[in-house]
Amino acid sequence: MHSSNHLIKFADDTTVVGLISKNDEPAYREEVQQLPAWCKANNLSLNVNKTKKMVVDFRRAQSGRSPLFIDKSSVEIVKSTKFFGVHLAENLTWSLNTSSISKKGSSNTSTSCGG
Repeated sequence: MHSSNHLIKFADDTTVVGLISKNDEPAYREEVQQLPAWCKANNLSLNVNKTKKMVVDFRRAQSGRSPLFIDKSSVEIVKSTKFFGVHLAENLTWSLNTSSISKKGSSNTSTSCGG
């Protein structure tokens, strides 16, 4: 594993986090290409249809997002994802997570009378 990448495994979820600086993506892309073999070696199955890519990019001049492929299948690029119960947005603001918690809280409020 390249030092700019981290593999996070929890229960049945695996996350690859890559720090890409100066548009140098090969280490990250190589890590992702090795993911199917890593999963197989660790008796895990990789569902590419459930695999997502989220990019956090604070550069002033952002370049286009290159597609990512795993075993010839395109990985969906998303603007937000849920990670360990926290809703993360590509701009790293808390508004998405806050609204999700707020909605969940308001849907759980019900009044009942016990007898």
